Amino acid sequence: MLRRTFLGVCATLALTAGTSFAQENQTFYWISHGGPADPVWTYFLQGAEDWAEDTGHTVNTSFHSGDVPSQQEAVRAAIAAGANGICSTSPDPGSMVDVVAEARAAGIPVVNFNTPDSAPDWNAYVGGDLLSVGKSWAQYLVDNGHVKEGDFVWMPVEVPGASYGVEEEKGIATVFEPLGITWEVTDATLDQAEVIQRMTDYITANRDRISAMIGLGDMVTGSVVRVWNQAGLEPGDIPVVGW
Repeated sequence: MLRRTFLGVCATLALTAGTSFAQENQTFYWISHGGPADPVWTYFLQGAEDWAEDTGHTVNTSFHSGDVPSQQEAVRAAIAAGANGICSTSPDPGSMVDVVAEARAAGIPVVNFNTPDSAPDWNAYVGGDLLSVGKSWAQYLVDNGHVKEGDFVWMPVEVPGASYGVEEEKGIATVFEPLGITWEVTDATLDQAEVIQRMTDYITANRDRISAMIGLGDMVTGSVVRVWNQAGLEPGDIPVVGW
């Protein structure tokens, strides 16, 4: 699905730029807030590479591992290079307003993907509604009896404050707040070994009060088996939903 999502991004960007798939020597920029060690981004990257191969266009890719100034400068570098189009995630809410405006002023279309942010003047967004995603996770836990009024839910995330987690938490709050369910978002980082260590430390220290876990990102959710093993937990001891 992720490969198809990126192919949709590229198709949208090419059409927005008025670019024919038959044309050659067009250069696009793919700019991500993610990190190269994050498994989910290998799928997006594969989509970029496949699209370039299929169309004959060039796609320059870059990861910025949650570094907002670095990602902003990558967009500016693409503008300076005369990009035919740019597709970018939103690392933090509102963080791309100025650079997107600069690209649009230069006549370069910019498509937002993976992490929606309505503040910048993107040409389009390709991806999911993360507020609805967060709401569905929380509602699943409630509807299936995994959490109830007054419970506590742990929410690890790779980059606290990043757009994806912020939007998901907003959706979660619409379900949990009326029920008095509380939660904590914790910083797991983008380093795989550190993710496992921090999650293991947290769950060891807080096991008795955690009713459920929502993984706000794929690295934290994908680390659950290893964390459970290190912490001595059995499958099902703590319900988990997330990416």
